Amino acid sequence: AIAWIKESDAVLYLVADPIAEEAIRHLNPRGAMSLRGYYGEGVPRNRSYEAMIQHILGCVRDGQKTCGAFYGHPGVFAYPSHESIRRARQEGYSARMLPGISAEDCLFADLGVDPSVNGCQSFEASDFLLRERTIDTSSQLILWQVGVVGDWTYKSAGYDLGAFPLLITRLCQFYPASHEVFIYEGAVLPGLAPTITKIALCHLTPAYVNAGSTMYVPPARPTTLNQPLAASLGVIR
Repeated sequence: AIAWIKESDAVLYLVADPIAEEAIRHLNPRGAMSLRGYYGEGVPRNRSYEAMIQHILGCVRDGQKTCGAFYGHPGVFAYPSHESIRRARQEGYSARMLPGISAEDCLFADLGVDPSVNGCQSFEASDFLLRERTIDTSSQLILWQVGVVGDWTYKSAGYDLGAFPLLITRLCQFYPASHEVFIYEGAVLPGLAPTITKIALCHLTPAYVNAGSTMYVPPARPTTLNQPLAASLGVIR
């Protein structure tokens, strides 16, 4: 990833802190440009994303070796990266994505949990709230972007969290109100600690979350073993 940033004619980046921005500009001082200017206060985020995509593809169509640099994993909750690659390939250009480290990867490390133990379900918070889903409460649950739930615009000073109580009500349809969850925010800069808050669902308010918050919900009950199948496989006798 660093090599492509160095070698590209245009490096269009969207990052969350000034140190990352300075690092990218140091790697490619001539071609680096931030896409953050496409965010507009109160403007639907999908409109801003479309403007970013058009800028990226414009550089590609101009014959420039183009690199998009996004914070976290460029394929996790990053619509402009996926869509830019899809459209570029559709137009006959060569395009690929290189992996990064997502908030989920940091969460597994900082909370000391393993997604393979009892399985792991993962949903965007607004999507979870709007869709009819059946949650397996014997499994782990991760909810992304709980600090922007129900708000589809960009707001630099914080998001409208009027829908947050609805999210808690929805979760309490599956879990006891006393069930403890974790509000997690990974450390952005080296040397800093993550922010981890353990709190019961019934005590959780918008004051505990921000745009970078992820919710981790531990299992609320043991898994149920399929006894006949387990016996046929020799797991139990």
